[in-house]
Amino acid sequence: MPILVDEQTKTFHLQTKSTSYIFAIYCGRYPVHLHYGKKVKDIGAIDTIIDFTGRASFAPESAAYLGMDGSTAEDTGSIEALPMEYAFYGHPDLRTPSFHAQYANGSTITAPEYIGYRIYAGKKPLKGLPATYVESDSEADTLEMDFKDPLTGLVLTLQYSVFTNYDAITRSVYIQNTGKDIINIKSVMSANVDFYGKNYTLTHLDGSWARERHIHSQPVTNGFQGIDSKRGASSHVHNPFIALSEVSAGENYGDVYGFNFVYSGNFIAEAYVDQSDITRVMMGLNPFDFNWKLESGEDFQAPEVVMVYSSEGFGQMSRIFHRLYRKRLCRGKFRDAERPVLINNWEATYFNFNEEKIVNIAKTAKSVGVDLMVLDDGWFGKRDTDNCSLGDWVADKKKLPNGIPGLAKKIQSLGMQFGLWFEPEMVSPDSDLFRAHPDWCLHVDGRRMSLGRKQLILDFSRADVCDYIINALSDVLSGAPINYVKWDMNRNMSEIGSVLLPADRQRETAHRYMLGLYRVMETLTSRFPDVLFEGCSGGGGRFDAGMLYYMPQIWTSDDSDAIERLFIQYGTSMVYPSGTMGAHVSAVPNHQVHRVTPIGTRGNVAMAGQFGYELDLGLLSKAERTEVAEQIKTYKSIRNVIHNGDLYRLRSPFECNHMALEFVSEDKNTAIFCYYSILGKPNSVVDRIRLEGLDPDGVYVLQENGAEFGGDRLMNLGLNMKDKEDFASKVYVFHKK
Repeated sequence: MPILVDEQTKTFHLQTKSTSYIFAIYCGRYPVHLHYGKKVKDIGAIDTIIDFTGRASFAPESAAYLGMDGSTAEDTGSIEALPMEYAFYGHPDLRTPSFHAQYANGSTITAPEYIGYRIYAGKKPLKGLPATYVESDSEADTLEMDFKDPLTGLVLTLQYSVFTNYDAITRSVYIQNTGKDIINIKSVMSANVDFYGKNYTLTHLDGSWARERHIHSQPVTNGFQGIDSKRGASSHVHNPFIALSEVSAGENYGDVYGFNFVYSGNFIAEAYVDQSDITRVMMGLNPFDFNWKLESGEDFQAPEVVMVYSSEGFGQMSRIFHRLYRKRLCRGKFRDAERPVLINNWEATYFNFNEEKIVNIAKTAKSVGVDLMVLDDGWFGKRDTDNCSLGDWVADKKKLPNGIPGLAKKIQSLGMQFGLWFEPEMVSPDSDLFRAHPDWCLHVDGRRMSLGRKQLILDFSRADVCDYIINALSDVLSGAPINYVKWDMNRNMSEIGSVLLPADRQRETAHRYMLGLYRVMETLTSRFPDVLFEGCSGGGGRFDAGMLYYMPQIWTSDDSDAIERLFIQYGTSMVYPSGTMGAHVSAVPNHQVHRVTPIGTRGNVAMAGQFGYELDLGLLSKAERTEVAEQIKTYKSIRNVIHNGDLYRLRSPFECNHMALEFVSEDKNTAIFCYYSILGKPNSVVDRIRLEGLDPDGVYVLQENGAEFGGDRLMNLGLNMKDKEDFASKVYVFHKK
């Protein structure tokens, strides 16, 4: 059984195939954390694990209280010195709470009592939110544990789902107001884990536009440390992921605890070390500028946190996330399908194109094996620059005299699929939509409306705005043979407000926006199941698990330079599968950093993701086009392993002058070794790189020349590599004999 309960001690033991997660109810009300880590059979007496004695401090004791009737209870120790499973503000734990609310009398004290639990097979969807799922109830078991505040009627349910074979646990929180008065939720964390000690390292993914998800690690110390987003999106700046690891942990060894928020808006993830050297890790909705008014009888569902424990370092943590997300977060027809190799016209033409130009780009692309032609920004309204027409999703007949249907049919007549760019969440002040509905954007009356990329954000907290977008995009998608949609979002939120929400609900706007966005995406992806949707937000500004629930691939970064992409794709792989990363070969000099790299290296870097091109292939030499055709042929022969195999990160560009990756098929019959050199060095030394994850008793044949290698030889002796040239690369494909 993946969930075991000791009724006498009220101890709950969650088990995956290699992990145990254990907590208990203390004094009838406090959930106390006992263990998260390697799997154990039995924990024994609770008091041998947790120190329940008091501490010399000013903190109140856990159960030494004066009741309303004048009765007292005995001192049973300090709650503030205990590792908590979930912490409410208003009892003797004076650390930052997991939950904070304000009640009708103005107080913010929450004092719930444990009232029971239930366990069931399977996993229910989260109301209005993306989340991991099951296809059979046998794949997971769920524990729901209820706490009720008898004074206010607040009922809070801790939700745990155990994916036994995927080796992951998910957590979320469901809140109900069963009282008669309004409850204002100030803060709700979806997960709280208290760890003994502070000898940890905190790892997260930082960056900016065109420099997303670089790996950053820092020692955990007393006080607060963490990341957040207040930008209305998960953001380029911080990804909603953190990992707590023992200081000595590396790629292949040591305890690592990964936390990933399945949400695309404002979030917070932090580690706080208290005076007792307990490290509290919390993840949830960012409490900054947040309040949720819960009327009597209403409920609130918090988003989900996915938790992964690895005793074999960051590599194993990543592979667990990848397997779960490939199969039980991504959905739909394209989850398991081999997706098309695409070409996008953006860097080839920007806004300067017409139907003839797009068809010519497609013809050249078809001749080398590209499957899908994508028309990017500029096809609608009067969109010759980025200063107008967002919201007016009607084709510009000057550029496209036959409209989208006519262009799509011409592309399809070439034997190619056709895709289209949208930015559905935005509106230009110079647009018919804004002129008709100036109140449809996020804004606060009397305040200026700041422009970002010369545009405003539509108020997706409004049902009428969401309905308009659903209908406008549906008209385009149903009116032409469209196979693919690139869904972009090119600015973050400022002046956040909605004219339809009353004053006491304005701080709900950002979260209501996300709920509205998820409704729009759910509707459109369900209505058009044969369309491949790709997420984008100025590149990787919303590369998160919430988006992957609706769109199985995301444009990883607007920076398509091959060398910059080594860092971006390596960092992204800490959590997200390679098959979810849009990766394109672009022109040189690169449009972002003006670097010139060989087309072979640009191709080999892009092959480690969802492969495509972003240039005019007609401008390449004949030799280069021949090389492109070979790239596509190679990629199509290995993409199943890239997308569905296990990833092993063998060398990090953050730590050395090169990067090495290995992809191994589930049956261990195919291995793909990718090596990338950043700068050449004179008289360079040999770097012996050992492969991983192979059958040690198998014989592997190098596809390039037929050379044979024992699996044990490749893993124990490795391959000799050198940094001989700038920006060089090599991809080796091995097949088991």
